[in-house]
Amino acid sequence: MFDLASLIRPNVRAMKPYSSARDEFQGEARVMLDANENSLGSAGPAEYNRYPDPHQRAVKAALAPLKGVAPAQIFLSNGSDEVIDLLVRLVARPGQDRILSTPPTFGMYEVAAALNDVELERVPLDADYQLSAEAVRQIVASDAKIAFLCSPNNPTGNALRPADVEAVLRGFRGLVVVDEAYGDFAEQPSWLTRLGEFENLVVLQTFSKAWGLAGIRLGMAFASAELIAYLSRIKMPYNVSENTQRLALGALADTSRFEALRQELLQGRTWLRQTLGELPIVDHIFPSDANFLLTRFQPDAGAVYQHLLGQGIVVRRPSQAACAGTLRLTVGTPAENEALVAALRTFTK
Repeated sequence: MFDLASLIRPNVRAMKPYSSARDEFQGEARVMLDANENSLGSAGPAEYNRYPDPHQRAVKAALAPLKGVAPAQIFLSNGSDEVIDLLVRLVARPGQDRILSTPPTFGMYEVAAALNDVELERVPLDADYQLSAEAVRQIVASDAKIAFLCSPNNPTGNALRPADVEAVLRGFRGLVVVDEAYGDFAEQPSWLTRLGEFENLVVLQTFSKAWGLAGIRLGMAFASAELIAYLSRIKMPYNVSENTQRLALGALADTSRFEALRQELLQGRTWLRQTLGELPIVDHIFPSDANFLLTRFQPDAGAVYQHLLGQGIVVRRPSQAACAGTLRLTVGTPAENEALVAALRTFTK
């Protein structure tokens, strides 16, 4: 049986959260003299002299029906990096506990472990970048407090098989965090659709990818209301700025623009895959459920990387050994995609 309270660090269960001035008042006020703000205005736009809503109520109210969850099941953060760090702090005791990841995968899980003095258990993906039956057994048997499963995975691009993720959710005794930063580009349904089935499930999403709002730094976590309440207890009081909240509301009011961007990127991914496949230096293009293509080059991906840099084109060279010989190519605008392919055509071995 999953017992969230027993998983939470004892000091967090006992702590009294910081109460900001805005936490102590609800509704509309005629005169606001509680938070030591500059009541005269601000050096920049006048409307930013007040602290933002510490609970982002308007954004959550707009987001909840879109995601099919209750506002109480939503946590908003300063990018997904913040909530990854908070989840580790919430359950893993420094110098005692451990968390788990499945390399090759997103590097911030390892950073969060190191920062919090928590051991990282690595259960590698197989040659197809999937969870093998043995990997699933190893995760279920682990006493780690969190299992991070990135799906679609970064840097490989593929979604994990649903049956394998479900087996982990049913057997693992800690939190299972499914990181869906690239989920909007996948055909697979989001694990949000099954949030009610699994008390230990946390789903991460972001405004940085399909929404095209990387610059505002807004991440999303979805989980049980009980777990979200614990995250809200340990976050910084005003972790999401007023400007970020306003920009997010503007985006949520224009979902047609989001869908148009998403479809254009999917079309670009198809074009890029087909065109790259015609190049003799391309050895293999891995399946992708994301907005990038992990591509193996021959004979030397490092030389290809330097060649592209020389032409002013920046791509990502994965550092994990399991991705040796590959480059991660983000789907750009049509003109950027064409420039990338043109530069690759001029590469000489």
